[in-house]
Amino acid sequence: MLYDISLAINYKYEAAADGGRHVFRMMPKDIAGIQRVVAASPTFTPAPAEWVKRTDFFGNDFIEADFVGSQSEMTFGVRARVERLLTEVPEDRSISLPELKAGLENFLSVEAASPLHFLGPSARIKPAVEITAYAMRYAGDLSVMRTVSKIGNALHSDMKFDAKATTVDTPVLDAFRKRRGVCQDFTHVMITALRSLGIPAGYVSGFLRTDPPLGKPRLEGADAMHAWVQAWCGPDAGWIEYDPTNNCFALVNHIVVARGRDYSDVSPVRGLTRMFGEQKSTQKVTVTPLA
Repeated sequence: MLYDISLAINYKYEAAADGGRHVFRMMPKDIAGIQRVVAASPTFTPAPAEWVKRTDFFGNDFIEADFVGSQSEMTFGVRARVERLLTEVPEDRSISLPELKAGLENFLSVEAASPLHFLGPSARIKPAVEITAYAMRYAGDLSVMRTVSKIGNALHSDMKFDAKATTVDTPVLDAFRKRRGVCQDFTHVMITALRSLGIPAGYVSGFLRTDPPLGKPRLEGADAMHAWVQAWCGPDAGWIEYDPTNNCFALVNHIVVARGRDYSDVSPVRGLTRMFGEQKSTQKVTVTPLA
């Protein structure tokens, strides 16, 4: 499936911001056999004084940019054409949970894709007794991939999507106790649950194709940046991706931007700006299928 994608993240400042330095992770990712970037370019208003493209430890491309001068408003974005190739749920070649735990004890690789990076606590993922107890309901002799899908299904049933219930900084346990949140919260809770069972799990940021109601036109900017889970299911199955917000494996409708341990590794905009007063941000994403 071929998509045209546009993203615009706008910031408005109560008092003019004076320069700044930012890191942007917004560009779709090339993934052999799964996703191909036909073309992609960043958009900045105002234009940065300088910018450079880099790659982080996990293989995500990012842009580091400097801005000078006073600005009351700034907009960062990307325009891209991407071909998504993954169309079918991968065959379940995963091992059982006890076998996974035993296998990881002898796993030595610490390369970027190593599951060892995705087992322990990270910036936003901490052990939580309540989430561990929840995850244990689904721990058994099933395959790891089946365990992942059962926990994703359970969270989809037990949590409600509510954009007003949380903020970008809401702790994972708070969202779990509310049983409400957005895709970031669903993803962080599921990562916490999987890691508590010894299943390596990480965070995937990207775009999601959404279909308008029957007979209605596609709305510009109606889509938003999305998040879902990656889980390592053993040496043969490798990494699979699951979307607990929508209770499905991440396939042709999910376009990957970045992968990391949690949101802190893949946030689309991060940096410092000299300012005082409040700021407001809005985000518009349009994902248009071409063929």
